[in-house]
Amino acid sequence: MLAQLGGEATYQFLNLVSSPRQAALGGKIITNFDHDVTEALYNPASINYQMHNQLAVNVSSHLGGITYGTAAYAYTWDRHVQTFHAGITYVNYGTFDGYDVDGNSTGTFKGNEAALSVGYNYNIPYTDIYIGANVKLITSGLEQYSSIGGAVDLGAMYINEKLDFHAALTLRNIGTQFTTYAGQNEPLPFEINFGMSQTLENVPLRWHLTLENLQKWPIGVSNPARATTDLDGNQTQEKVGFLNKGLRHLILGAELFPEGGFNVRLGYNFRRAEELRIVDQRNFSGLSVGIGIKLNNMRFSYTHARYTSASNTSFFGLQIDLDGRRR
Repeated sequence: MLAQLGGEATYQFLNLVSSPRQAALGGKIITNFDHDVTEALYNPASINYQMHNQLAVNVSSHLGGITYGTAAYAYTWDRHVQTFHAGITYVNYGTFDGYDVDGNSTGTFKGNEAALSVGYNYNIPYTDIYIGANVKLITSGLEQYSSIGGAVDLGAMYINEKLDFHAALTLRNIGTQFTTYAGQNEPLPFEINFGMSQTLENVPLRWHLTLENLQKWPIGVSNPARATTDLDGNQTQEKVGFLNKGLRHLILGAELFPEGGFNVRLGYNFRRAEELRIVDQRNFSGLSVGIGIKLNNMRFSYTHARYTSASNTSFFGLQIDLDGRRR
């Protein structure tokens, strides 16, 4: 059980994908360095002047009736000071029926969480390296319990303009709870992610490769539901090999026509695919596909992410250029 990520930390919503574009590319993409103002919620090193006066709003109908969304805005004071970024992530878990230990109804209750962030990026002089940081204030209310916390995200990105190659590293959710739910301090969902991406020279396609949760090995354990029993009643647990454990850290994505007015995006999340697959049944877990459309000063995005045969997720996004500039 020591390899499992779920239940080890509070504020798990901090590691949900931040936009339809990121979701379409498999999730946790940290190497985009362009107009996409929502990207900075995951990697503050991506903050740049192309995000100036860009406002983005994203929403998702998540699993189990949960809804969550993000919003982001960036403003460039001047080329010397660089660009400042602000964003919010919000999750609404819906309304629940409450009962006491004897089964008597106690009414309904709700649950929601939010994180407000501000970020800044700095280009190290005479280099192609950018470093950035987000500072986040986190609030959480679950029934009668509430908690407030704070965290910092750190990011670094290397950009080779000649090869159109990006490499990035992020350390996310370095922080603590200021107030706890019930007197017990819990850790935050700290993550180390590394990514690379590049646009092909003769094909309008940009590939993305992300290695997630590098702070922990392994992140894959045997699934009790996949245990087998022989005729004598002996039970054999699922074996998770070294290669399988390694692949669960891998996310692959591709974006066709990345600079065009119409984009097609495709991603594959190996950990999601392996953890949610059904034995002897093809259900395409881990696969995601999306599109992006630019109309004048607005960009629309949509992504469909496959989780299980019973449930999938849709992401919708809108980004507006408040300056009215056309890219």
